[in-house]
Amino acid sequence: MDTPNASQLFESLSAPTRLDIFRLLVRMGHDGMVAGEIAATLEIAPNKLSFHLKALMHAGMISVTQEGRFLRYRANLALMLDLIAYLTEECCNGHPEQCADRRSPSCCSEAVLPPLSATEPKAES
Repeated sequence: MDTPNASQLFESLSAPTRLDIFRLLVRMGHDGMVAGEIAATLEIAPNKLSFHLKALMHAGMISVTQEGRFLRYRANLALMLDLIAYLTEECCNGHPEQCADRRSPSCCSEAVLPPLSATEPKAES
């Protein structure tokens, strides 16, 4: 991942409604949700939801599949993890062990944090 790509992804999430949609789809995992469920859960008008879903799809943050007459949306979890890795890959100038004391108060899963040493394997999710 590079800075322009990361910037585009952050821009796609910069609207509160889009961030809510993405977080909801992350919560739903691989099952995703159909548009009507998203609209009902987040109390968003269908036309407004469509606008935000299109922006997230354009950025690659979500995918959509046709299921009969319904569209099922899913978060692009691999891309989300790549974005997290981009943010953390150079933690503490390549010495993430220097910020070990800041990890415990974080609610972030160890699976997405950089290893504390070069020899430590990355946690499996």
